[in-house]
Amino acid sequence: MNEDIKIMVVDDERAIRKGCQRLLSGKGYYVETAENGEKALDALAQTPMDIVLLDLKMPVMSGEEALEIIGARYPDIPVIIITGHGTVDTAVECMKKGAYDFITKPFQVDQFLITINRAADKRRLEQKARQFQQENIRNLYDLSLEKSRLGTIINCMANGVMVTNLNMEIVLYNPALKRLMDISEETEDPAPLKKVIDDESLISTLEKIQSGEIAENEFISQELCVGNSVLRAISAPAMGIDRNVFLRVVGTVTVIEDITVFKQLDRMKTDFVNLVAHELRSPLVSIRQLNHVLFEGLAGPLQGKQKDFVGRGLKKIDALLDLINDLLNVAKLEEGWPLKEVVPLDIRQVIEDTCVLMESRAKERGVVLTHFCEDLDPVEADPKSIEEIFNNLVSNAINYSPEGGQIIVTAKAQGDRLEITVKDTGVGIPPEELPKVFNKFYRIKHPGTRDVTGTGLGLSIVKKVVESLQGTINVESIPNKGTTFQILLPTRKAL
Repeated sequence: MNEDIKIMVVDDERAIRKGCQRLLSGKGYYVETAENGEKALDALAQTPMDIVLLDLKMPVMSGEEALEIIGARYPDIPVIIITGHGTVDTAVECMKKGAYDFITKPFQVDQFLITINRAADKRRLEQKARQFQQENIRNLYDLSLEKSRLGTIINCMANGVMVTNLNMEIVLYNPALKRLMDISEETEDPAPLKKVIDDESLISTLEKIQSGEIAENEFISQELCVGNSVLRAISAPAMGIDRNVFLRVVGTVTVIEDITVFKQLDRMKTDFVNLVAHELRSPLVSIRQLNHVLFEGLAGPLQGKQKDFVGRGLKKIDALLDLINDLLNVAKLEEGWPLKEVVPLDIRQVIEDTCVLMESRAKERGVVLTHFCEDLDPVEADPKSIEEIFNNLVSNAINYSPEGGQIIVTAKAQGDRLEITVKDTGVGIPPEELPKVFNKFYRIKHPGTRDVTGTGLGLSIVKKVVESLQGTINVESIPNKGTTFQILLPTRKAL
């Protein structure tokens, strides 16, 4: 325990030096000795010591002279004066000059060890204090360096960054924020948010975050219009530790990005898709009508092979028309077109009609299609859009189910919402592919479904229709065991 403390005993009496060395070494201390002050100073220059026991009356250099030099060169080392009863007054004077304590000869072992231990504790505490101080200085330097780096990064960012505190004051922002939000005036530090930002929707979002409605790992994304620019603001809670060492919301962090160019490109893409789709549909419809006339034999009878080829051509034309219609539907939904006809709708009837319509197709593939519906409250929806949801989901389930498979469509009440599930025992979807199923043009890649045709737009349309009805859709799947789509729609009572 005491091996970390080095003690030097300085006394001209050999018996005192050896006695102290034997006693202190037995307690675990490292001990060196010197017979006068001059040799003690030479030893201290070679080996750092933690405590010095210094006799007052010595030849060559007295204890008083040695104390003065030690105090000047090594002010942190506690010096304990060894004195006889006749020189106690001198020892007291030495303490006034910086000595830590004194011990009178002859020594009382208990008192002697108490004094030594107390000096050792003092030395350890001082060393700890210096260590903490050095660590603190190093931490402050590192913190200052990281703060400088962070400031440089934030100031060089092309995206705007804004941090607010609990008082809805801006405590950090970068030049890009002022440029994007068209802020020309100098702001206070901290600056009240409402004096700098005049977008009510963004202010409302930040107030919602600070109220605790958003979890720490969630964020809110919204679009803002500033002049002729379209911005995307992503806001999240800033978390801090309270007095009870629990994380709580201490403000907000918002990153603002200029998406004007992307919106223009998206608009150009939509216009292009609409143009191409409309220009393609008209001639395709005409070609289909002509081929249908040929197929029905209205322009003369066809031989078996001729009729087969014309029939195949009709199927390809129908597939192209389906693709064009899906593209137009996606474009309309992305532009936020309102639903055509919103009326109170009985979901049970739509499910039954869809299952009756799809039953023959399911039998052709050897798949069993069943449905179960409770008595359900009506939903406010466009009938055509709801039919499209079920047609897509049930059709996909049939296409991706092997012979002998089973498809179950269920609908039941879930509080003030309807829970609709379409469950199949098909090929399933790998976990890494699940996040992509609602992407446009996504198709499941599986050896058993190579003959399945489609545009890859069905599920994208389904998701957009469900969201336009203020609902949600989720998917769970196990490869080679099946897939379940779950839809939650608000009932009329919830709206």
